Order: sequence, then C-alpha cells, then structure tokens
Amino acid sequence: MNFFEHQAAARRDSTRLIVLLVLAVACIVGAVDAVMWAVTHSWRMLAFTSGVTVVTIVFGSLYRIASLSGGGEAVAQQMGGSGVPPDTTDPALRRLRNVVEEISIASGVPVPKLYVLENEAAINAFAAGFTPSDAVVAVTRGALDRLNRDELQGVIAHEFSHILNGDMRLNIRLIGVLFGILMVGLIGRKILEYGRFGSGRNRNAGGLLIAALIALVIGYVGLFFGRMIKAGISRTRERLADASAVQFTRQTAGLAGALKKIAGLEDGSRLQDRGNTEEVSHMLFGDGIGFSGLFATHPPLMERIRALEPSFVDARLAQLQAQWRAAPPDGLQEDLALGLSDTGHAQLPHPASSVQVAPLQVSAQVATPATDDYRRANAIAASMPEALRDLARGRDTVMPLLLAMLLAEDEPLQAAQQQIMQSALGGDVAEQALRIHQQLTVDLHPMLRLPLASLAFPVLRLRPRPQLNGFLQTVQAVIHADAQVSLFDYCLGKLLDVQVREALDPARYARFGRSKPGNVRNEFATLLAVVAHYGNNDATAAKRAYLAGLQRVLPRDHVPYAPPAQGVQALEAVWAPLDALDPLAKQVMVEAITEAISSDGCVNVAEAELVRTICGVLHCPLPVMLGE
Repeated sequence: MNFFEHQAAARRDSTRLIVLLVLAVACIVGAVDAVMWAVTHSWRMLAFTSGVTVVTIVFGSLYRIASLSGGGEAVAQQMGGSGVPPDTTDPALRRLRNVVEEISIASGVPVPKLYVLENEAAINAFAAGFTPSDAVVAVTRGALDRLNRDELQGVIAHEFSHILNGDMRLNIRLIGVLFGILMVGLIGRKILEYGRFGSGRNRNAGGLLIAALIALVIGYVGLFFGRMIKAGISRTRERLADASAVQFTRQTAGLAGALKKIAGLEDGSRLQDRGNTEEVSHMLFGDGIGFSGLFATHPPLMERIRALEPSFVDARLAQLQAQWRAAPPDGLQEDLALGLSDTGHAQLPHPASSVQVAPLQVSAQVATPATDDYRRANAIAASMPEALRDLARGRDTVMPLLLAMLLAEDEPLQAAQQQIMQSALGGDVAEQALRIHQQLTVDLHPMLRLPLASLAFPVLRLRPRPQLNGFLQTVQAVIHADAQVSLFDYCLGKLLDVQVREALDPARYARFGRSKPGNVRNEFATLLAVVAHYGNNDATAAKRAYLAGLQRVLPRDHVPYAPPAQGVQALEAVWAPLDALDPLAKQVMVEAITEAISSDGCVNVAEAELVRTICGVLHCPLPVMLGE
C-alpha cells in the first residue's frame, strides 16, 4: 500500500473501532442488566442502570481523550519520559537525534520531539501524537544502549511509519475508548479500595460492597473486550510498520537486528511500569506486557524476524542468547566496530538545476522515502554547516534564525522588516536576525532552507504559547512588509504557521477527510492556477499547465484559467477545503499539482518548495527533493 491507501485503511480502522466499541458497550450493558434483573425484576430499574452504564462509559472515553488533547507529550510524560535536549552532548542521545533528523528530512515531516524512558532497560519505543506537527518519538534507555545505529534507525523508521500513516491519532483514540470500556470495573475497584463502609454506622455498607464487587467482575468483561479490540487493530498495523521501516531504511538487517536483540536479551521489550504500559501497549515497537494469543498486540517475534530474514532459525537465536548472556551488546561500540557514521557522502545538485518528474512518481514519494531519498537526506545532513545546525538547536537563536531566512536583500525593505522585528521582539532579536541573514547568504544552499527550518521546529515549539503566537504574528508582518510576497517567504511562513498551530492544539487538527474532488472545484482551480502561474514564464504556458492539471483531477469539468490576482496568497482560501479531501482524492490532487508544475518538462528548486509546501500543509509530506 502507498501512503494514501494507508490513510484510507486507518480511516476504516477508526470506523471499525467505533463499531467494536458499540458491541463492547452492548455486552457490558447486557451484563449489568442481567445482574439488575436477577436482583430487582424491575423494567424501570433495568432502563435506569442501562442509561447510567452507557453514560459512564461514554463520559470515561471522552474524559480520557480530552486528557490526552495535549498530544504526544502527554503520553510520553505519562510513561515517565525525559525530553532530549537539542544541544545534548551525550553520544547516545546525539546519535538518536541525528537518526531522527535524517529520517525527518528523508520523509518530509517536521522533526518530532524526542523522549527517553531512562528507567527502562528493555528495548522498546513508541510514537505518539495527533498530527506530525505534535509528534513525539520516545525510546527506552535499553534501546539506546543495546542497538547499533542501523538497528536504531530501523526502530525509528518503524515509529515514523506510524506518524506518517495516521496510526498515532488512531492509537490515542483507542486509549480513550478502552478507558471508557473499563470505567465500570474501575469504579467498582475504587469503591473497594477506598470505601470504608463496613462499620455498624452504615447500614448500606454490605449492599454497597456487593455492588462494587459486581461492578469489578463486570469490569473484567470490559477488560476482555478492550484487549481483544486493541490486539485486533494493533497486530495488522505493526506488520505494516515493519514493512514500511524496511522501505524507509533500504535494508532489512537493522530492523531484524533490533528484533533479534529483543528476542535474545533477558530484558527483551517488556517494560517495568506495567500500569501505564497496559494502556499504551498497542503503541509500542515491541510487546511491552507479555500477552499472547488473542490478546497479543504484536505478531510473534520469530514471525517478524523471519518476515525480514527468512533463513533465521531457532538454533541461531539460541546462539545469540548465549553470546549476549556472556557479554551484553553495546550499541555505540558496535558502531565503531562496524564503521557506521552519521553522515552521507552524496553531493547536493547545483542551485540552478532542475529535475524531471512524473505525477505517479511524485504521489508514490509521499510519506514513502526510498533509497535515493535517504541518499539525499545524507547529502543534506553532510552539507549543512554545523554552525547553522547549532543555531537551529539553540533556544535563544531559533527565532532569529527563522526570521533571518525571511529578510529581503532590498535595503529599504530590509530596514522596514528590521523595524517590525525590533518593535515586536526587541532590538537584540532584530540584530541577531540581520547577522544570521548575512551568514545564510554565504553559507546556505537554497535546497537547505526548508530542511534547516524543519530542524529548528522542535526547539521553536518549546516556547510558551504567548511567545509563539507573538512570533507567528511577527513572521506574518515581516513577510507582508511590502505589497509583494515572495514565493519562498510565503512557503516558509505558511509551514511555520501550520506546524506551530497544530502543535499548540493537536486534537483540533486530527481528522481524516471525506470530501470528494467534485465538491471543491473552485479550490482546485485556484490551487492549479497558482501552481501554473509560478511554474511558467508566460501566460500561454501557464494556461496549458493549468489545463493539464485540471484534466487529471476534474476531467469532466471546465473551469477557465484565471491568473491569480493575489499571487501565492490566493492559496489562503483553499487550505481548509482541500485538507478535508478523502485520502485517495488527495493522491489525485498531488498528481494534478505535479502535472501542472512539470508541464514545461522540469522542476526547479522554487517550484519544488512550492509543491512541498502545498503537500505539507495538506498533510501529504514529500521528501526534501523530488525524485529524478
């Protein structure tokens, strides 16, 4: 399956989850009603208890989902995770950050926040969040200590597949749904734990304790169905994530090696914090609890290993177990022995170069990085000056860096932009931005601009909400300092705005669209007109490009070409309707954009940035460079 098919499957799983929830609720209500009927033989009491039970379950689900509205960080902190500082000097943490940044560049998504479960010696990891903009990737200290770089990359790529394919939001909703199912049992347990009604002062103590005990027993009905639902949805998506990780990392040895270490080491993948692990077990890279059979959230380890390495046998696993009992593996030492490094050797193309692309080729690249994308990501990582990376990772320099990328070369306009920054953020920020702008002019390859911004994003979103809102307002004011908004300025400003706002209110933006292309004809026309206008030098060629794109997405409609009077800012009217498209309709949209932008036979850097911005805002992430 490609990205869009994965998204459609995730939407179907969301519907399936609702159906399973309804069935589970019906069973729990049936159990409660059976007890109530046996005690009272009253239809009125039956109706009352049925209503109370349903309300309790629904309220519990909504409460738990609301408690996770903060997104991935709420889950990571619940699990006891510690944030990884952007400027960490710990070799294991720097390696983790480098691996994550490389995969982010290759896949075209913002760099997620990183957490480490320091007290967990097992090898495990998870990704949590509602959207890529608020995603968190957490790994255990065991994964950092025991895995070499290729194995860590395989694990992280597995988690990125959950980020890209819509699994994260499904997983968070699953936490809420299961909490609601367990509410009846939880209430019974709390009454038994904390209630002190046994004294003679309370005549109803015996009856209340019996009711609590019955609720606790019925809670096990909910627990049974909850684990069944979790296992049924999770196992399939874990297999898909393994397959995607192999596609991401262009080799099977890394992911297979991580799974072998889980199978061969005593700590395996089981986490110590069983209470919290039960709730998030379906999100983990490896089985964190130890359930098997119908309740297993993951396929058997040997099955996962043999899917990657068919020749692997039980005898070889026994050898590895004996070897690692004598001398547990050290991931960093293995890196040295294997000669693994954090940088690639490919070269970036010339800034004025262009590539030829095809619509089906680009839609296949969405959220599906391949070998050449990793080669380019390595080239970017190797080519980005360390001084600029340090600026992107610095809490005090990240805002000046991003503003510096928006400064104009025209001196009067630059002076006006400086004045805006000084008034909003202070003279120090304005001066820093000017100094960094001069550095960018000399050191920054045009293809590195958006990747550098993506590296800066995790640090930017550490700022308090009021500061972020003020920063976004300043960015827009700097971009609109004169009547002409450049293509790059709009692209960077829009990506920043979308990513920051989604990170601030992640639950608000977590949805799967259902709209069809025919419902957004005018928005498609505007989008393709902007793409055609910026991709061609004359009106005739732009019209030809527009019609080529329209023919692919709306072949039966005739919407005349109209050059966008507002330029690239005309796109402001199309974002919300187009983001509500059905996943498979978005695939056609990406193909139509590509048809329009490449109608002259090539795509340059500015055109590629526009396409990547459109796809990023509409949650169809593209690699940093379009394939050749």
